[in-house]
Amino acid sequence: MRLFALLGWIALFLAQPAHAQASPKLQLLEQRLAAMAAENPGEFGIAAMDLATGRTISFNGSQAFPMASTMKIAVAAAYLADVDAGRRSLDDPYGDRTAGSLMDAMITRSDNRATDALISMLGGPASLDRWLRTHGLTGMRVDRTIAQLLSARRDLHDVRDSSTPTAMLGLLRLIDSGSALRPESRALLLDMMHRCRTGSNRIRGILPAGAKVENKTGTLNNYTSDVGFLTTPTGRRIAVAFFARGGENRPAVIATAARMIYDAFGAELPSYSTTGVQAIQAVQAHPAQASQQPRPAIN
Repeated sequence: MRLFALLGWIALFLAQPAHAQASPKLQLLEQRLAAMAAENPGEFGIAAMDLATGRTISFNGSQAFPMASTMKIAVAAAYLADVDAGRRSLDDPYGDRTAGSLMDAMITRSDNRATDALISMLGGPASLDRWLRTHGLTGMRVDRTIAQLLSARRDLHDVRDSSTPTAMLGLLRLIDSGSALRPESRALLLDMMHRCRTGSNRIRGILPAGAKVENKTGTLNNYTSDVGFLTTPTGRRIAVAFFARGGENRPAVIATAARMIYDAFGAELPSYSTTGVQAIQAVQAHPAQASQQPRPAIN
């Protein structure tokens, strides 16, 4: 069995893009992420980018995974782009609520009804998908409202409403670069992501106290995701995307991978010396951090 596991790890590693070949540290990081994925049942998609240099690492970076609620970042960005263009306002009403209050609920609490209200205000899923295409984002697609997605038969390999990890990095980089949003809109979205209340046992799970996180989670039955930005105390910003379907320990694997990436990209910090298995055990040993259980609906 150990021989088969080793051969499987080698095949998984060789299948990954060679983004990090120029950096031994990042190449080692890809190897460690591949080894951790092989140690845990399920399918994992991981990608990270140093936003200052564009250096990228990935594991299954070109494989499509459900976006689940991580697509809500795109909803917010598309709406804010319309605000910047003068076509909409955060004060626009929808029933007894404003677009601004709907957006805050969508990002910080992952409110599905608020999301569908904003999608409706934008003109439906097709309009949101066109916004992605307009900005050259491929490998990512929006096909349905949240209500339609939840009412459909669940298929975690359905290409609808999916993204590859590297495509998600493209969306994050677009937002962070300021090329799609004005500074005030960018700051508003990042503030909402910083106040995200869901999934504290994922990206945020075992990062050091000095790390700043701006993220959005996604959850389906047997599926867990988390994407966003990590910022070190020196200001180094890293875009990250984590998708996990099937198996067990999904939040703990995400938390461990986030810490490994944070330490490897943040050269001013000491390396995280525990192995993937040890780190997963450490997360499981802190019920306060791992208390959130996956829900049957997107969150």
